[in-house]
Amino acid sequence: MSTVVATLTLSASPKIENKLLVKYAKKAIVKNPEAKVKGVTVLESKTHKALKGWQVLLTTIDLTYKGKEIHAPEMMFVKDGLITGNLVDLKTGNDYRDQIRPTVPQSYYSAEHLLLGNKDAKHKVLIFSDPQCPFCQETVPEIFEAAKKHPDTLAVYYYHLPLLRIHPVSDVLTRVMYVAQHEGKSEVVEKIYSLKISAREKDTAKILKAVKKHTGYSITPKQIDAQSVKDAIKADELAAGKMMVTGTPTIYIDGEWDKMRVGYKDLID
Repeated sequence: MSTVVATLTLSASPKIENKLLVKYAKKAIVKNPEAKVKGVTVLESKTHKALKGWQVLLTTIDLTYKGKEIHAPEMMFVKDGLITGNLVDLKTGNDYRDQIRPTVPQSYYSAEHLLLGNKDAKHKVLIFSDPQCPFCQETVPEIFEAAKKHPDTLAVYYYHLPLLRIHPVSDVLTRVMYVAQHEGKSEVVEKIYSLKISAREKDTAKILKAVKKHTGYSITPKQIDAQSVKDAIKADELAAGKMMVTGTPTIYIDGEWDKMRVGYKDLID
C-alpha cells in the first residue's frame, strides 16, 4: 500500500489519546498558519474487511480561521503506532478514502426530512442531492418512484445539497423544493428533477416562472427568501459535511453508504 505515514506514540488500544490526533492534525493536515487547530473530534471508529488491523477514524478537525469556527471532516487510518490520511492499494488502485463513509446518525431520520414512504417503513433511504446534477436526474427519480410503490418498504429522507459552483440555478430550485415539501407537495420536488433550465440561470423571476410552467406550482420570491428556508438549506449542507459527502447523489441505505446507488432495488425485488 502506498501511504504518507506519520509515526506517533499511539497506544495499541482502540482508544487513541486525543492530544496525539491534534498533534498529527497540526503537523500533517492543517498547513495554513492562519488556521488554529483547537481539537479533533472522533465521530466514529470503523474497520474495513480489506484493511486488517487498521482502525479508521472519522473525525472533524475543530479549528478557527479568520475569527470563524470550522469543523472540517477528516479521515484517519491508524495501525501499530502509525497514522495516515490516505491508504491506496497498489494492486487494485483502491483509495480507501473513497471506500468508507460515516454511518448515518439516527437524528438524520427526522420528520422534516421524510419525503416519501412511511416513517415506520422496513428500510430507510437517505439522499443528498442537487436536482440539476445529471447523475441525480438519472437515479433519484427512480428511488422516488420505488418509494411511492413500496411505502411500507422504503422511506426516503431527502437532504438538499445544491452544487452552486456548477449549478447556480439550484440555489432557487432547492429553496422552492423545500417550501413545496413542507406544504405537502412532494410531487413538485419530483417534477423539478425533469425541469429543463440553464444551470447558470440566476434570475429568480425566470426560475419561478419556469417552475410554474413545468410543475403548476406557484410560489413567490418572498416565500423562498424566508430566513427559515435559507437556514434549513444551510443545515442540510452542514449535515453533508459531517457525513463527508463529496458529490451528488450520495445515498445511504439503513445507515450505510450505498456507493453504487442501486441497493434499494434489492429491497423491493
